[in-house]
Formats: sequence, structure tokens, C-alpha cells
Amino acid sequence: MKAISIQKYGDPSGMKVIDAPEPVAAPGQLLIAVEAIGVGGVDAVIRRGTIGSIGFPEGLVPGSEVAGRVIAAGDPADKGWIGRTVWAFTGLGGGYAEQAVAGLDDVTPLPEGLSPVDAVTIGSSGPVAHFGLAHAHFAQGESVLVRGAAGSIGILAVQMAALGGAREIAVTTSSPERGQRLRELGATVVLDRAGYVEQTDRDGHDSAREGHDSARDGREAVRDGQDSARNGHEAARGAQESERFGSEGSRAADGFDVIVDLVGGDGMPVFLERLADNGRMVSLGVVGGYPPADFGSALLRSFRRSLSYGTLSLDTVPVEARNRIRERNLAAAARGELRAVVHDVLPLPEASDAHRRMDAGEVFGRIVLTV
Repeated sequence: MKAISIQKYGDPSGMKVIDAPEPVAAPGQLLIAVEAIGVGGVDAVIRRGTIGSIGFPEGLVPGSEVAGRVIAAGDPADKGWIGRTVWAFTGLGGGYAEQAVAGLDDVTPLPEGLSPVDAVTIGSSGPVAHFGLAHAHFAQGESVLVRGAAGSIGILAVQMAALGGAREIAVTTSSPERGQRLRELGATVVLDRAGYVEQTDRDGHDSAREGHDSARDGREAVRDGQDSARNGHEAARGAQESERFGSEGSRAADGFDVIVDLVGGDGMPVFLERLADNGRMVSLGVVGGYPPADFGSALLRSFRRSLSYGTLSLDTVPVEARNRIRERNLAAAARGELRAVVHDVLPLPEASDAHRRMDAGEVFGRIVLTV
């Protein structure tokens, strides 16, 4: 069968089309004739060698999520799966191929009306967004900021916050054009990457903040005492200025009950300071690199504001819960309640081009490979 192999970690040019042996389903596994493959951020991280050179050998077939038709079962008792169209998690490799195997616990049947292409856009990202918001204890009527909202997880977090009754949904993104697309998915305020709100969005954001203001007034004296400690973050704020697409009338947005962070990086501590009292930030990724080692000091400087920070990995979510939410998300997509945002669909041999476009920051949503 045809597959994509990482012959050399680093640049996408190290990915090559190869002839590989067809996989065989072991007991407890299903063999899938792949129709669609989701190109995820973890694939790019592995390919770049960030973790690939440590835990993965050259020759790895990357890819973690596929959709297609089951053509064989490793155990005769599981033959009822044969012929069904499914979404499947293949682990940290094995997906960029014409055939793939997956464990029964990692397979979800596709509902009628949902294409394999849409399935691999939502299948893994949906549960991450869902459990990320749950981990932040997001509740109806709260304000949410999704930092790094143009990827598949961020896009679904925006939609789920809207469906959950968020009072305000702010997003950070790289351009007004992307911001407009995120508005169509449920965002109400568009910020640049540095977290600055445009003059045109200011009235809506200020209105959403009014509910917080009276509670904050009584705490201003406490916060004044914290100002000198915050001066250490001015360098990080300055570095973010280069990421602003706003006018001189723009200003920093703050007062968020929940921040879903997919970026990390040097600017993350500044966003911690933009939480409302009792606000919660949950990190679902670090596409911008790890935050500064002392980022927790931003929480301690605001000790009396009761801010919280956490991380969320699906590895800690029970399999049954993960699969139940995935099935629910796929059904919602089939009904049109969740939108799968597909940036482009490319044939499997063009996997390296998909990765080049990811590295260039061109992708809004997800690129899907097809067989």
C-alpha cells in the first residue's frame, strides 16, 4: 500500500511516499480502508523533530486520526464491524496510509450524513474543546477568550462556548479576515494576537464587562498595590506589539471568566492578568512554545483575585467519556449544529505540502488528506 514516511525529521521535504506492507489487525483491532486523514498539529510537532528525534525512529508513518470503511477484524467476534464507516484514532502514527489499524476502544461509527472528511476535522478536536471548557468550569452567562482560535480545536471551542450560552466570546487571531470568519462561527469580539480589541469592537466588549465592574470597584486599592510587581511583564507586552493589527485606538481586552489557551509562549503570563476575579485559564496546547518558567508568579502576584491555571489532556479522560462526547459531537455535526471547517482537501501524496502550509501559518481549520 502507499503511505507517507518521515525519512528525515525537520523540514516537510523529509516526508516521502513509500510502498509499505499492509497492516494486519490483531485481536481487539480493526483494519480500516482509509478515505480521509486529519492533518493535526501533533503530526507537525513530531515531523519537525521537536519530539520525533527523541521517541520516534526515521521511517515513521505519521498521522493519528482517520475515517474510512472497516474491512477486517482481528477477532471473529468483532466481524460485525466489517463494512461500517468509522472514525478512528491510530495512536501517534500509522494514519498517513491507504490502510490503518485501530483498537476497538478508539473507533466511533459515523452517523448517517457525515462525510469522512468532516469526521476527521471534528473527531479528535471536538473532545479536546469540550473537556477543555469543562475543565475550566465554564458556565452559561460567562465570558470566554479563545487564544489561538483559528485551528480546529479553537474553532470548535468557539462554537461550543456559543452553544453553551457564553455572554461574550473573544478570540485572538492573526488578521481581521480570519476574525470575520470566527464571527460567523460565534465569536463576538475579535482581538489581535497580543489581545488588543479594535475600536469597532470596543462597545460590545465594554458592555459585556459592565456586569463585572461594580464588584471590581471595591478591590481597586488591593490591585494598586500589585502594580509595581507587574512591571516585569512590560517586556512581554512590548514583544507582542509586533503582532498587533489594530489601530492606535485599540486597547487590551480583559475581564474574562475563562481563557482557553492553545498558544502558550512568552506572552501567556500577560493573558493570565486579563482574567476576571475567580477566572480560570486552561491550556490545551503550546503551539507558540512553552511559557516562561516563572509564569506561575503572575498568579501569585494576583493572589487575592483567586485566579486559576490548569492543563487538559485527553489522556486523563476515561475512554468511555471520551467516546461518548465524540459520538455526540459527530452527531451534532451531522445535524448541522457544529460546523467542520476544512481549509483544504489534498491527496495523500501531497502530505508534505499540507505540512508546509501549516508551518507557514496559512491554515484556518484543518487540512484533510484523502485516499
